[in-house]
Amino acid sequence: MKIENLAIIFIIIILPISVILSNYTRNQTKTLGLQILYDSKLSSATADALKAFQLNTINNDTSDLSNSKLRDIEASANTFFNSVASHFNMSGYNQNILSDYVPALVYTMYDGYYIYSPYTNTLDDTNENEVIINEQTGETTLKSDAEILHQGNPEATYKQGEKLSGLKPYIYYSCRYQLGVNHDFVITYSLDNYITIQGKVNGQWVLDHGYLLDNITINGNEVKYRGIRINENDQVEENIYHPTTNRIQSHRYIKLNGVKYYQDTDGSWFSLLGGEKYKQEQFNPTTTPAIEYYKEAYDFTQRMLKQTYTNSNGEVKQDGYNLSGLSSNDAVDEKGNKTLNSFGRTPYLIFDHQNKSLEDPDSNFNQQRLDVIRYAIEKNLSIAIANYNNYSGVTANFQMPKLKEDEWDKIVNNVSIISFLQGLNIGGKIYNGYAIVNNNKNGEVVSEDSIYMITKDGQYHRASDNDLVGNNDIKEGILNIDFERKSVMRNDTKHYFFPKTELGCYTSIVTQTNVNESNNLYQYMQEKGGKLAQSYFTALGRERYGMYKTNHDPEKLKAKFGVST
Repeated sequence: MKIENLAIIFIIIILPISVILSNYTRNQTKTLGLQILYDSKLSSATADALKAFQLNTINNDTSDLSNSKLRDIEASANTFFNSVASHFNMSGYNQNILSDYVPALVYTMYDGYYIYSPYTNTLDDTNENEVIINEQTGETTLKSDAEILHQGNPEATYKQGEKLSGLKPYIYYSCRYQLGVNHDFVITYSLDNYITIQGKVNGQWVLDHGYLLDNITINGNEVKYRGIRINENDQVEENIYHPTTNRIQSHRYIKLNGVKYYQDTDGSWFSLLGGEKYKQEQFNPTTTPAIEYYKEAYDFTQRMLKQTYTNSNGEVKQDGYNLSGLSSNDAVDEKGNKTLNSFGRTPYLIFDHQNKSLEDPDSNFNQQRLDVIRYAIEKNLSIAIANYNNYSGVTANFQMPKLKEDEWDKIVNNVSIISFLQGLNIGGKIYNGYAIVNNNKNGEVVSEDSIYMITKDGQYHRASDNDLVGNNDIKEGILNIDFERKSVMRNDTKHYFFPKTELGCYTSIVTQTNVNESNNLYQYMQEKGGKLAQSYFTALGRERYGMYKTNHDPEKLKAKFGVST
């Protein structure tokens, strides 16, 4: 056979294959480009939602209250769907279409999380919730929700079996532990080292809460943490829009359970709600929140780990729980089955702090905290996404994607939003994407890197700024959200102001090129010492003590600081 014939045969065979491969490569490239584009759009929409939540919590005086927090999250979810529609509209998808492809939104909060997803409304047909009185006979009739909101009632707000989308009940980062017959309790973890314990301990019912910290020494009024003395005279000020003078003025304040109390020019104290001034008849603080934070953390830690201990006031107590031997292998589910073994870790003592401090990032306690948070989110989120197949009305198979380890690290340590977008056809494949966005500038949690340091030159810096080491010009540490612009409505006019007027250090706040990348700020501060460590640990204690906690008794807390009730 002539070589010309072989060449023709070769072309006949190879040319179709080349065309097919070329089309396949072009389609794959297009699909990959669409996937990257959709990932970017989903990430942007999720960031918009988190920014909306952040702004609402910063500017809302009642954002620590549960009903207000629900409003903030609902508004954030609406922002997400509006942003998704805006970003994807150029791709031919509108909000109504896209909402069918979002199986869940997850909002990780301080000690639990919300899942925004569809659910079936089920009215209560057993509890009698309304009393109907016959005006003529005086007889009463009891009706249930199902009767009041009957399908045929045109005034009914809800319908039985109606499919709705919204926030499901709050789920705590909780884990149950069993040790024999005398210990059966639940520990609720948080995004820092604050825990709540509830249940049977040593055969007795217990409900207790507090921060777990070691390395605290107390000698009278002197409190030291990691060898650094806490400033017992800690006083901080910030600017507010004063409702009486209608001017921006600086006032000293103390924050208790999420509420800031300001000292007026005449020495009296007041709080603000919705821009209105509420005077406190009696307020004579004799201590500082920073000191109380470390004292209470000392007492709680001693109580958790020992049976007999000496508290911060020098009193010998015998009401401890003696849980130093609690193991990760003691974790069980509601049926008593072991729960956390799925992570494949060798059992360890949760509260062991011989080699690592309890609050260190790589401590046993922190490992258990992260495992519990991850398990709680993963379990319920998988169910929510799987159940979405019954609601969506589309042919896509919704399922929980496998998140990477570094993504879980972001989720379990910060307030975050996790969004899912699945089932969209992008040519060569079905798009199943998710986005995780978090930040530490919110009123939900005070993380280790939430504290900024103010220097006398009128700048604020990250606590790990290299220029702060050995710097005696440090004034104080302040929570990072206090440098964000706030707004208040007065006489139908919105007024803007900055609580703190210092400017951010460019290499520390903006470029972050002069910041130490230590992942353990506790140890970093202990090693650097000096004014930096004292200001940092004092500010961290002050801000954490002032956070809103659902299990705090506000009246007892205010009475402790001399606030009239």
